[in-house]
Amino acid sequence: MIRQAEVQKAIYDKLTDTLLTPVYDDVPQNGSFPYIVIGEDTSLSWDTDDSKGTESTLTLHVWSRKRGRKETKDIMQDVYEQLHRASLTLSAGEVITIDFEFGETFLDSDGESRHGVMRFRALTEG
Repeated sequence: MIRQAEVQKAIYDKLTDTLLTPVYDDVPQNGSFPYIVIGEDTSLSWDTDDSKGTESTLTLHVWSRKRGRKETKDIMQDVYEQLHRASLTLSAGEVITIDFEFGETFLDSDGESRHGVMRFRALTEG
């Protein structure tokens, strides 16, 4: 089974190499808006008779304080363009495919922050 940390690192590397929006696993106290957080993930076995694989879902959170949802949606579009069906590099094994599953935007309960949630499904082998 591919370790989730490997897939997370590949996503982090891809996004930080291509986007201007900061990407975090843990937002620093002095972090400023907007930013992206690599969030929750799940893993299921995707083994075949002759190979070992993992099917993972990965959640990304986009945070903005701009009024309206345009900035959040623009960042989500940038993330989509970088990750959907992207080629990701792992130190061991390979990502067969990564596909966008869904996205959602809403006003956070603080009444100020715009929150975008995106989920991707990745199949890995190795």
